[in-house]
Amino acid sequence: MTQAEIKGAARPRARIGRVGFVSLGCPKALVDTERIVTELRAEGYIIVSDYKDADLVIVNTCAFIDAAVAESLEAIAEAMRENGRVIVTGCLGGKTNADGSNWVSSRVPQVIGVTGPDSLEETMALVHAHLPRAHEPFDELVPKAGLKLTPSHYAYLKISEGCSHHCTFCIIPDLRGDLVSRPIASVVREAQNLVEAGVKELLVISQDTGAYGLDLRYRTGFVNGRPVKTRLLELCRELGELGVWVRLHYVYPYPAIDDVVELMAEGRILPYLDVPFQHAHPRVLKAMKRPASAEKNLERIAAWRKICPQITIRSTFIAGFPGETEEEFEYLLDFLREARLDRVGCFAYSPVEGAHANALPGQLPDEVREERRRRFMEVQAEISAELLKAKIGTTQRVIIDASEDEDGVAVGRTTADAPDIDGVIYVTTDRHLEPGDFVDVKVTASEEHDLIGRETALS
Repeated sequence: MTQAEIKGAARPRARIGRVGFVSLGCPKALVDTERIVTELRAEGYIIVSDYKDADLVIVNTCAFIDAAVAESLEAIAEAMRENGRVIVTGCLGGKTNADGSNWVSSRVPQVIGVTGPDSLEETMALVHAHLPRAHEPFDELVPKAGLKLTPSHYAYLKISEGCSHHCTFCIIPDLRGDLVSRPIASVVREAQNLVEAGVKELLVISQDTGAYGLDLRYRTGFVNGRPVKTRLLELCRELGELGVWVRLHYVYPYPAIDDVVELMAEGRILPYLDVPFQHAHPRVLKAMKRPASAEKNLERIAAWRKICPQITIRSTFIAGFPGETEEEFEYLLDFLREARLDRVGCFAYSPVEGAHANALPGQLPDEVREERRRRFMEVQAEISAELLKAKIGTTQRVIIDASEDEDGVAVGRTTADAPDIDGVIYVTTDRHLEPGDFVDVKVTASEEHDLIGRETALS
């Protein structure tokens, strides 16, 4: 060995950096977390689960409503208290004061850095500045699909960032910017890597899934050497060839979605649409600056059901929006009764700092907003119970999320159920089932939100 080689061999290796992570918010934020964690591992950092073991902590925040802001601030405070070296990223990190200064930095100046949503490069630059990596990255430290924080049998697939709608109750465009679609080749390649890694269900997400490719004027990309338009319909066709469940979330009810529903009828992707209607009354929708109207939405729902009778439609609504009268709320309840949506969530309107709706007249008391939310969910509970009861005696295709317990009961989901937000089906089985297994289950009973059944045959 040369003298230089001897000195190099004797030099002690730098300590491998250890990073703690706190991830809050929606699946889109979770995907941001996965990308940062993947990059950290690719560069040799170790991800730890205890504040005491971490050299620094990254907190991925949410700022969608005031409760999320409070939760994010509490998480930052805890990380500062337990560790002291904290990088803040995510939606709250992108929030600014009226003078343009950073909202988080002005309130927690002790943090070592702040970045906004979808800020992989900026976040990694802060990590490098405060915790230099021990060695050059080695690709073999992470799988091709990256590191995922979801169970291994399903994964979120984010196809775009930002939103070009400027709804008065929402500050997402301020936090994440206007719509920016990912190249279709990149999306399909990620999906293929996930499937090769064992993922059985892809949950397609964005702020505005139906508008995918609009900002690119649906330009042609190349998937495995083939020209393919950057558009949701073509993307769904590509994903439908991968042999796994494909579930669509956050889809505005654009007319073009009719063509996507036809793919559901053909069995290419799951017959499931997550459509954020938010309200039904024309005046309230106009005040929200939402597209479409209740009448058009009812027509669209009827058209989707005609194309694909087995379709499941889930949605979210806001009760107690500023200026909403009792008559307008009753109009919303009538819409709900007529639409008979399969899965529904409802939020009492919550003022979000920076949202234009805060300046609207007719702000309602907290108790009125909450009372209307409760009444809304009571109506939906009756509808949901009836729809689930109608499934008794049918056979459903089910993906298993949790293996059977000591009583031989596993937990799974039908095609009508997205993880975490919808119901489950409790499956009695006579054999061992692993998460990700597909089984056919005969439904024997129903509860308010869930189903009960028995496996019918080996699958």
